[in-house]
Amino acid sequence: MLITKKIRNLVGVTLLAGCTALALGATPVGAETIDQVKAKGEITIGMLVDFPPYGIMNTENKPDGYDADVAKQIAKDLGVKINILPVTGPNRIPYLLTNKVDVLVASLAITPDRAKQVQFSHPYSAAQIVVFGGKDTAITKPEDLSGKSIGVARASTQDIAVTKIAPKDANIRRFDDDASAMQALLSGQVDAIGCSTTVAAEISKRTPDRFDNKFVLLQQEMAVAMRPGEPNTLKAINEVVDKNIQNGEFSKLYKKWLGSPLPELKQS
Repeated sequence: MLITKKIRNLVGVTLLAGCTALALGATPVGAETIDQVKAKGEITIGMLVDFPPYGIMNTENKPDGYDADVAKQIAKDLGVKINILPVTGPNRIPYLLTNKVDVLVASLAITPDRAKQVQFSHPYSAAQIVVFGGKDTAITKPEDLSGKSIGVARASTQDIAVTKIAPKDANIRRFDDDASAMQALLSGQVDAIGCSTTVAAEISKRTPDRFDNKFVLLQQEMAVAMRPGEPNTLKAINEVVDKNIQNGEFSKLYKKWLGSPLPELKQS
């Protein structure tokens, strides 16, 4: 009888502890990331800090850049505090899958291989490779590169893209890096260059009203990455992303950091 009474008391204490934990807002076992985030009132977001202007460390040694501003807006709209944890290209997905971060806002381009490991939100950003040249140079499509010289960084994404679409009589000049291709454009050695919009924005800063984007060679869309199998987390993040795309907030932030409006994104 004494043993039975002790067992009953132990069960009672266990039940009381469980009820107390629930009353204090403890997250049930198996809850999705979004439930855990709201329960603790804070979201930990993994972000690259070595990929300007998307991710940098500012003069106060704090994460900054387009991705940082997007991450802060996500936390604000979810009504929670933010903790930004710097990650690297190789460790960002492992950090997510081992629960070191809640989500990634880390310039992660959507690819089929990555989609097997993580679930992606609707895109919040895009990196574009463009043909960029003098405003007076009549280039609006690949065929217009006929007979013209175009500079690219050797063996780069833009080198591959330009080589693929350029007419046979286009003169593709390959340089050691983007800086050399940029200098060739500024000095008139080439009619145009293939470059990222980040490089194009830097040239426009130095020489306002002299050059412009001619056409887009390719676009890689970036999304918030989450652990797979969490439909409620995906829904919550998609709602925040869609809201800030529609109200223009992300475009404003994109222009702040990259010097141009946010490209049109596929809502896949």
